[in-house]
Amino acid sequence: MTGLNNNGALDEISFKADLTLQRLRPRLEEHWRRTSMDEADRRSFDNRLAEHWPLLFKLLYRLYGDRYDFFYHIERVLLTAAGAWADRSDRLRETDLHRVNDPSWFLSEGVVGGAIYVDLFSENLGRLREQVPYFKSLGLTYLHLMPLFAVRPGDNDGGYAISNYRSVDPRLGTIDDLRLLAEELHANGISLVLDFVFNHTADDHEWAQLAQAGSREHQEFYYLFPDRTEPDRYEQSLREVFPTVRRGNFTWHDGMQQWVWTTFNNFQWDLNYSNPAVFRAMLEEMFFIANTGVDILRLDAVAFIWKRLGTNCENQPEAHMLIQAFNRLARIATPGLLFKSEAIVHPDEVVRYISPKECQISYNPTLMALLWESLATRRVRLLRQTLSHRHKLPEQTSWVNYLRCHDDIGWTFDDADAAAIGVNAYDHRRFLNDFYTGQFPGSFARGVPFQENPQTGDMRISGTMASLAGLEQAIDEDDEEKKELALKRMLLLHGVTLSIGGIPLLYLGEEWGMLNDYEFANDPAKAGDTRWIHRPKMQWEFLDELDDHIASGNGSIRTRIFTTMQRMIKLRKESPALSGQAMDLIGTSNDHVLGYVRRFEGHRLVVLANFSEEEQVIDGNKLRTAAIGRFFQDEISGATYPTSDPMRLGAYQILWLKSV
Repeated sequence: MTGLNNNGALDEISFKADLTLQRLRPRLEEHWRRTSMDEADRRSFDNRLAEHWPLLFKLLYRLYGDRYDFFYHIERVLLTAAGAWADRSDRLRETDLHRVNDPSWFLSEGVVGGAIYVDLFSENLGRLREQVPYFKSLGLTYLHLMPLFAVRPGDNDGGYAISNYRSVDPRLGTIDDLRLLAEELHANGISLVLDFVFNHTADDHEWAQLAQAGSREHQEFYYLFPDRTEPDRYEQSLREVFPTVRRGNFTWHDGMQQWVWTTFNNFQWDLNYSNPAVFRAMLEEMFFIANTGVDILRLDAVAFIWKRLGTNCENQPEAHMLIQAFNRLARIATPGLLFKSEAIVHPDEVVRYISPKECQISYNPTLMALLWESLATRRVRLLRQTLSHRHKLPEQTSWVNYLRCHDDIGWTFDDADAAAIGVNAYDHRRFLNDFYTGQFPGSFARGVPFQENPQTGDMRISGTMASLAGLEQAIDEDDEEKKELALKRMLLLHGVTLSIGGIPLLYLGEEWGMLNDYEFANDPAKAGDTRWIHRPKMQWEFLDELDDHIASGNGSIRTRIFTTMQRMIKLRKESPALSGQAMDLIGTSNDHVLGYVRRFEGHRLVVLANFSEEEQVIDGNKLRTAAIGRFFQDEISGATYPTSDPMRLGAYQILWLKSV
């Protein structure tokens, strides 16, 4: 029965959705007859299709309903989804069933992530499979492999200029190697995360090659312009993402005698999602990747996937509609698959991508930036102001909390949040850039600039976590006191991301305190991109050092960092209060100390974090009333604290307090 709108008139879209599905069902039945799928699996697909089809049709109709070929494409979309379900392995279907019945699985305190480049960590996928015991020993249950698909020769933006979504970079292995790794990870309780680079392709992708060869059909996969008239109109409101690489957002192509839209690098061609053929083609690639055994897809550059003249072509309503359509199709054909949003934009825009109907999890760039901001200022005012109204998310969603990643640090806090505490945002960002490049007097950091724009003053920061936290400076100066302070800063930051609510994510190398790698400057393919400074190669000899020091009872700096991280991850997994996303701030009446309570099903944990190198004191009564107890034990140190006395926190100390 078709629905009625508020005026009692026939809901045309619902009618069209129902009628279209009726007409397509014979094609679907024909598809099932060609497969060996049993009746139960067919019914399972049909049930999900009935649930999600009305909204899927509405989304695609709003995006493409005025196209002459709309119904052709929607038929192909349906059959593509059916084919993806038919191609799904028995193990993946079993996982799908578990996750449909337990949609909160990723909110568990047991989920702890790590991210790596395959070549820098283990050379190839085969050798990476041998390192699964290492991931287990550290405590990881979620592994994000940075882009590993076939890329263009030379500069490929760290793997984000993809030439073929169905072929692994031959230097790393094969698709079969990827499938074997996925099986091994799942057998050990580790979820696999891969990137879905769907805003652009490399200029040597098959679609781009066909466009260059004159295929009109494939030229419409991209944004091509014969002269500067339209590009110049767009440029009036576009920002430059990589201003030191090139100016503007368009690249002249001699062979085609056309301007190509290239938001990021001139070899990364933006896809034209106003063409439904692009959506359908990328859907096929998404399902292929999902069926290799992937649990979570990181949607790269989500903010840029729809263009509109007169805007900055970021965060357009249609971008959200596209992601929701991909989500609905995943719910139909690969229902255990989750999406992770990568939107490094204003905090108000970041949260708009987070929903069970869009991206279930999202990077938390604002928390990352403000943890470093608090470390530089020794104050938590801006962090607390932001957390007070920006941490909460919809039900069944989660932040991914990280300190460093493959990318740079951009100071993505809200100017209004800064103004609310009397901080000038522009001046403050300049201070932070000076501090983290070591230019500010007394700075402990050893970061380097990324994409500095002298005209606007905009700049971001590259550097490993340890180098930014002061360990590189301390080692260079051979200063034991500075080494201890650097280690405490690192423990403090990790202690927050492991406890504040969401999925903690380590950029591997952090567990050893790996320093900046300046050798990248000697590689012509990397020298122009300072982000390679925080992408060091794994030093496997550290494991031998770890074993030696554990056996002898001694410990190097690296050993101390590793064993501390290992222990904190274990403590997180043993703390039910750290499940889920809910977090309540505590008013500590001390600008240097962040305080919050985590609660879950009757379990409670209080976290106090001192962002200063000076001892700080808070009223014990605040702890008593916030966490309902008189005596508390710190899960990290084992020390007991009575609330009748003032609470004293040492330099950069973090406490995980449980009532006893």
